[in-house]
Formats: sequence, C-alpha cells, structure tokens
Amino acid sequence: MKKTNVERILEQFGIQFAITNYDASDGHIDGVSVAEKTGKAVETVFKTLVVKSGSGFLYVLLIPVAETLDLKKAARHLGEKKIEMIPVKDIQKNTGYIRGGCSPIGMKKKYKTLIHESAHELEQITVSAGKIGSQVTLAPEELLRATEAAYADLIM
Repeated sequence: MKKTNVERILEQFGIQFAITNYDASDGHIDGVSVAEKTGKAVETVFKTLVVKSGSGFLYVLLIPVAETLDLKKAARHLGEKKIEMIPVKDIQKNTGYIRGGCSPIGMKKKYKTLIHESAHELEQITVSAGKIGSQVTLAPEELLRATEAAYADLIM
C-alpha cells in the first residue's frame, strides 16, 4: 500500500509510529467512533481542528475527540482576541486535507500548532494519518517535534 505524506514525514524525522486503518464505509468518521473502531481509549485519540483569527491567521489545535474546544482559552494561548473554526469548505484549500482526514502533520503550510496539555501525560497519542480510514499513533513528544507544537489548556 502506498505511504501517506504523514508516514513519509515521520520517517524523515526518524519517529517511530504505528498506522491503524479502520472501515469508514458506514460514514461514522467522528473521533469517538474512530476511537471505538480502532480499539483506542477515547482520551488518547485527538482531533485536528483548524481555526482562524480576526486578522486571518490560521492555527491548528489538537484536543481529545470527546472534548469541546474552548475558543476563548485557545485564543488567549495564541495571543489573539478572538478565533473561530474555519468553514469546512476551506479545510482542504488551507491544509491539503479533507474533513475527517485532517492530520496536523504535513499540512500545505506550517501553522502554529497547540496540543491539549492532557497529551503530555500519555505514552501514545493517536491522530489522523492524513486520510479518512487511517490513524497514526506515536509518542506525544514526537508529535510535538514533528509539528513544532506546544502544549496548552484548550478544552472546556
């Protein structure tokens, strides 16, 4: 099977990772369903959210799939007055990925990235591998390194 861009990038960094594929044919691609399908604990599976500031800057935020993003907390950590989710129609043109397959690794551009601080306590974290039906699991510190991210309190 052809390697994804995510796999190639992680290999370039010398990062150990595991790919888990799941059946997405039922249309259930929300994070909680993906955690169940892959047999991963829900608190270890993170969703990738893309937000924009009033001045048009884009940011990438990763939070546990069962949690809700706190836009005000995230804006404070980003040094912005206000942020909002980008429209679904804008995800692919800004990231190169589609909704449900958006990985924080290998986006079209390098965006400032924050990962919810709960990841720091985990041995492994799972995020999208860049396409629907595929997840990548790796150490949170390695994800920080690959995305030049930082930890922050981002949830309600």
